[in-house]
Amino acid sequence: MNHRWSQALMWLCGVRLRIVGEPVLAGAALWVANHVSWIDIFALNSVRSTSFIAKSDIRRWPLIGWLVAGAGTVFIERGQRQAVRLVGEQMKARFERGDVVGLFPEGTTSPGFDVMPFHSSLFDAALRAHVDIQPVALRFLHRGRRSDYVAFVGKQNLMQNLWCLLGTTQVVVEAEFLPAMPAGLCQQMGRSKVSSHAHHAIRDAVKFS
Repeated sequence: MNHRWSQALMWLCGVRLRIVGEPVLAGAALWVANHVSWIDIFALNSVRSTSFIAKSDIRRWPLIGWLVAGAGTVFIERGQRQAVRLVGEQMKARFERGDVVGLFPEGTTSPGFDVMPFHSSLFDAALRAHVDIQPVALRFLHRGRRSDYVAFVGKQNLMQNLWCLLGTTQVVVEAEFLPAMPAGLCQQMGRSKVSSHAHHAIRDAVKFS
């Protein structure tokens, strides 16, 4: 249902999804992606039903917050000492039932032409669960060119961003699924190196494609 709802929302907003590469479509995995917009969640959910890690204030957004919560999102309460541990436990539960979990390790959105440094703490849950980690590069295009036109950044609020999106045409999200990092290799590398590898792979795909 989450999968179909996301596809319907993308269609209603006039956003076309272009998939590049081979997404992991079965079994537990961690999808690690750069973050440009609230659209990212629904773009990836259009590929496969995904449980995302998101900041708690998204839950209060009109309509989008309700849809994101309904998609099984794990909300992280920033500033709480136990936040990472609690989210890690919820990620573990989702991995155990064979779900894919989506993570935006930048912790915030960007215009989409580069990738900010990653926070590596939430990679631990995937390493402990022995699941594959797949980097995903998201690229936004507007009328055939790379663009930050619908990036959700700066002082723009959700309704302003949504109005901007609905008032234009030919918005495309390219989701490039890069080679997955096998669980065994991730165990050998450790959290910091896995995070660094994913960051470099996504950054190269975002900047130079």
